[in-house]
Amino acid sequence: MDETMHEGGCLCGSVRFRTTGRPGPVIACHCSQCRRQTGLYYATTDVALDAIRIEGEASVSWYRASDKAARGFCGRCGSALFWRADGADRIAVMAGAFDQPSGLAMDHHIYCLDKADFYRINDGLPQYDTYPPAS
Repeated sequence: MDETMHEGGCLCGSVRFRTTGRPGPVIACHCSQCRRQTGLYYATTDVALDAIRIEGEASVSWYRASDKAARGFCGRCGSALFWRADGADRIAVMAGAFDQPSGLAMDHHIYCLDKADFYRINDGLPQYDTYPPAS
């Protein structure tokens, strides 16, 4: 079992989290919901639910952005922190919320057809119009 530990939290410190094991790759989502919540795009890494511990969980507010998932943010400072699909055994954690150095790396971009018009994606990573096709 990989005992790698990563820590992070919100801007005000009311919410802190600790993950064990290796997080998944960082995926940048450019859909309109993610863009509206963060002001740009949503860069997250997936973590198994049994591999994350959240301190200050009472400060996490959950917003149902769709009938399939909820977005978690700090109710005090507003920091976007989590995204979780209903019934999933994993949670997406905002890559920027991890303490540095994080050791995380961007892997690909999704929902690029829905990205804002004021920036370009030119990092050379794979870009998908919607969600990437199954491997």
